[in-house]
Amino acid sequence: MAEHGWPTAELVGEEAARAAWFIAQHADRQLDIQRRALRLMQQAVSAGAAGPRELAFLRDRTLVNEGRQQVYGTQIAGVKDGAPVPWPCEEPERVDELRAAVGIEPFDEYVARFS
Repeated sequence: MAEHGWPTAELVGEEAARAAWFIAQHADRQLDIQRRALRLMQQAVSAGAAGPRELAFLRDRTLVNEGRQQVYGTQIAGVKDGAPVPWPCEEPERVDELRAAVGIEPFDEYVARFS
């Protein structure tokens, strides 16, 4: 990342780009790496070289790891009465609108996969 920026599909291939996203997404104990990946991925999305959906997931994951509210409702805090409960969101009333803008299914459809 230091030498080439975000590893886009054009740069490293589709499979390696997806693997890089998974590594950044799950680097929960290496917040400095998540933050750097988030910054670089934002640049790649702005340039049209990476997808906004994956960026949304990484943004939420980074915010949650910082102890802040998420934006897109992609991170689940736990289960209550058998239903997944999202980590608190900045604008819960707009979650589905924000999700749609980046190509993520509505929250209810998303959590139905976990039920």
